Amino acid sequence: MEAASTATGSVPRVFAVIRALSAVQAEGGRVTQLARAVGLTQGTTHRLLQSLVAEGMVEQDERSKLYRLSMDFFALAAKAGNPGDLRSLCRPALLRLCASLGDSIFLLVRSGFDAVCLDRSEGPFPIRSFTGDIGGRVALGVGQGALAILAFLPEAEREEVIRFNLSRVREYGVFDEVYLRTEIERVRQLGYAGRNTGLLEGMAGVAVPILDREGRAVAALSVGTISARLNDDRLPTVVELLKREAAAVGPKINPFDATLRRPAQSLAGGAVGKAITPGGNSEG
Repeated sequence: MEAASTATGSVPRVFAVIRALSAVQAEGGRVTQLARAVGLTQGTTHRLLQSLVAEGMVEQDERSKLYRLSMDFFALAAKAGNPGDLRSLCRPALLRLCASLGDSIFLLVRSGFDAVCLDRSEGPFPIRSFTGDIGGRVALGVGQGALAILAFLPEAEREEVIRFNLSRVREYGVFDEVYLRTEIERVRQLGYAGRNTGLLEGMAGVAVPILDREGRAVAALSVGTISARLNDDRLPTVVELLKREAAAVGPKINPFDATLRRPAQSLAGGAVGKAITPGGNSEG
């Protein structure tokens, strides 16, 4: 009975150490620092840490001796906390937006140097889009959704994409590096991409990035519609609804969702991998 009581009493201490580690995850924590944070002796804290290391939930840097929560810990937490994939997670948002706005809604996700249309909810107005149907892809920077993702990537990744994609976006006839960088900065300041580029005559779009818990742009919610329906009076309402849905989805994203690494593999049908060319009949 005493042994069971002791074991039960150690559980709150273990979780206290885990919480203390989460507060110093970026830089790591020393035994003395963690012991002060949880109110335990250094000896007790060290024993708890070593037990967590043995279970694979904590790792210790050999040189600095700093402790951090391990990747196995985050994988376990992610698996338990969000069993659904990004497409399933966003589907209710697409349906709500489509019903509220009466326009077509797209979910785009980053795939390397491209954006892939992972899902769409069709509105009553016939439109053309850069990504076309589900599974279509376009270079990051082309179309409002792909531009919203590119604008909110970490700077180093954004620069890499710009270098790689510049020749690809030039194929659309109106892009050069100055124009692209000006548009990216504009999107970052406004928090959305919503300028009608005129690349698809009569079509207009607006998109907001979906940011994960680390603030990284992994996807975008985009509205595609006819130009007359996205005037200056209506635009703020559309942007507000998109931002609200994106803000609700972001914290729920599973960082280990395979969709974020291999979006095309989560899709079925002939549309997977379809690329839209500048002359194609497919802004999203």
